[in-house]
Amino acid sequence: MPTVRSLRSVLVICALAVGVVAVPGTAHAEIPVLCSEKSLVTAINVANAGGGDVLALAPFCTYTLTSAHGSGSDDGPVGLPPITTPITMAGLGTTITRAPSATPFRILEVNGAASVPGTNGRLDLAAVTISGGRAVAPFPGGGIANRGGEVSLLAGAVTRNTAVAGGGIYTDSGTVSLTATSVTGNTATSSGGGVYENSGAVILLASNISGNAPDNCAPAGSVPGCTG
Repeated sequence: MPTVRSLRSVLVICALAVGVVAVPGTAHAEIPVLCSEKSLVTAINVANAGGGDVLALAPFCTYTLTSAHGSGSDDGPVGLPPITTPITMAGLGTTITRAPSATPFRILEVNGAASVPGTNGRLDLAAVTISGGRAVAPFPGGGIANRGGEVSLLAGAVTRNTAVAGGGIYTDSGTVSLTATSVTGNTATSSGGGVYENSGAVILLASNISGNAPDNCAPAGSVPGCTG
C-alpha cells in the first residue's frame, strides 16, 4: 500500500506537472512541520527569512490557530505570518483553522511586489483545507488575502471563512490558481462570498466555487467559470 509520504510526493509531483507549485531557486528538502500552531508559525518565519522553502505539513493534522501571528500590509491581523517568499505547503488531509474562541483574523496573506514593495510572496498549497478565518472589518479576505503575489491551491478547500468582501479568497494585483479545489460555505457581508477579484486574475481548473453567500464570485463575470 502507498505510504503517506509517497501519497504526498505524488501530489507535489502532480502540482509541478500542471505548473501550480514553484520550486525555490536553491534546492530544498521538504521541511517536516509538527502538528502544532507554534511549529507551523516557526516554519513559515524560517522559510521567509531563508528566501523560501517546501514545508511538509503533518498528514491528517488540524493546525488550530489561537491568535494572530502577523499583520497584513495594511489590512488587519493574520493568523499565520504573511508569506513574502516562495513557500510550498504540502499536506495530506491537513487543515489550518482559526480557533472558534480566538479573536478575528484571516488565516493567510501573501504579499508580492505588485502591492507590497520588497516582497516576493508565492504560496502553493497541496491537499490543505483553509477554514474558520474571519477578517477584521472593513478588511477583505477571510481565508486568504493575496496582495500582489501568486497563490495556487491543488486538491484543497477553502470553507467557512468570513470577511466584508472575499469571504474565502481576496486577490488584488496578483494571480490565484485553483486546481481540483473547492471554495464553499464562505460568507461576505458585502459581496464575493467565495472569491473577490479586485484586480489580477483567478484561474479555475476542475474546481468548484458554490454555496457561498451572498454570491460566489465578485464582481460579476470577473472569474471565468464562476457563476452565481
